Amino acid sequence: MIRAANRNDVADIFLLIEELASYERAPEQVINTPAQLEIDLFDDQICSALVAINPTGAVVGFALYYISYSTWKGRCLYLEDFYVQEAERKQGYGQALFDEVVHVAKELGVKRMDWQVLDWNHTALNFYRRNHATLDPEWINGRLFFD
Repeated sequence: MIRAANRNDVADIFLLIEELASYERAPEQVINTPAQLEIDLFDDQICSALVAINPTGAVVGFALYYISYSTWKGRCLYLEDFYVQEAERKQGYGQALFDEVVHVAKELGVKRMDWQVLDWNHTALNFYRRNHATLDPEWINGRLFFD
C-alpha cells in the first residue's frame, strides 16, 4: 500500500533516510533530524512524502519530493529521495511508489520530474530505464554547503 506520509511516519522515514545514506556510502552526511523533518513536511510544508506499507503495517519505503521551478518549463517536481528497504525489494513497492509520484506530478500539472541517481547504482539506473526515464550525462551537479 502507498499513502501520503503523516506525522506518525516521521521516525520511520528518518530511519530509512539513514539507511539510504549508508547505502550511498555517506552516513556521516546526514545532519537533518526527525524534528526538523517533521517541521519541513507538516508545519512549513516545504516538501511532501509518500510511504510504502507492507502487509504487517511497517513502513518499508518512502519517496520525498517538492516543487521546483525551471525558467524554461515552469513548475517541476523534484524527487529528492526514493528508497525501499533491501529486504522488501522486488515486491513491487518501488514501482508503486514511483508510479504514485508520477501520478502526483501529473495531478499538480508540472512540466517535468527530476531526480539524481549515482552513476554506480546500476539497480536504480536499470529501474529508471525500465520506466523510460531520460538519464542525462551532460549536466554536472553544482552545490554549495552552508553551516
